[in-house]
Amino acid sequence: MGVFLDIVIGMVGAVVGSFLNVCIYRIPEHRSIVFPSSHCPKCRHPIKPWDNIPLVSYLILRGRCRHCEGKISLQYPLVELITAAMALLLFWKFGLSVKFLFSFIFTCSLIVIAFIDLHHQIIPDLITLPGIPLFFLGAVFFMDIHVREALLGILIGGGVLYIIAFVYALLTKREGMGGGDIKLLAMLGAFSGWKSLLFILLLSSSLGALVGITVMIVKGKDMKYAIPFGPFLSLAAVAYIFFGGYFMRFFLLTTP
Repeated sequence: MGVFLDIVIGMVGAVVGSFLNVCIYRIPEHRSIVFPSSHCPKCRHPIKPWDNIPLVSYLILRGRCRHCEGKISLQYPLVELITAAMALLLFWKFGLSVKFLFSFIFTCSLIVIAFIDLHHQIIPDLITLPGIPLFFLGAVFFMDIHVREALLGILIGGGVLYIIAFVYALLTKREGMGGGDIKLLAMLGAFSGWKSLLFILLLSSSLGALVGITVMIVKGKDMKYAIPFGPFLSLAAVAYIFFGGYFMRFFLLTTP
């Protein structure tokens, strides 16, 4: 029964990932995520249900449209695979519970945000603005986060990045961090509480610096080259779900 349930959870996660691909593709273009139905991004031909099976169809069609032979981005199966993996990992952590469902919704939001920011260097308000009150309420009622911790998470999360962005702009006379990052960190603080922010900022900044320096060396870019910060914040927030408790206990010597 355990293995069967794992398979079901993974399959559901992959199906959700297929929907997330639609969101990633259409939200920046301000298009409906419901209509029209899925279609080839190149020839616009509607995709039949048997050609839209997560992961499987991509492999069978070898990453190409059945009608125009146009190449389908590797992002599609990648998002499906990531979402399926996250569904399984969260299920193994929380079991079949409200915590699992709510954490999965939170993680799906971050997957969409990360990929949109990678492609367009924007973090859509359509997700973060309603996400702040939604994840605040969910954290308080479902995730055992005290209301004060969640409120401070919003205020400190948004405030810290705002101050950093303000000081950076004041010193360099150019924008180094967009308002989307500020609203995203406020959303992360709402979900995980203010104590999570140190872990999230430390990990995301370290990963961002490492990747940024590597990209500048490989591509020969200077320090002005823009690296989207949303994916690193999102990755750190997901890492906190699984490892934040250890960080709080062993590094800060407090209870999570």
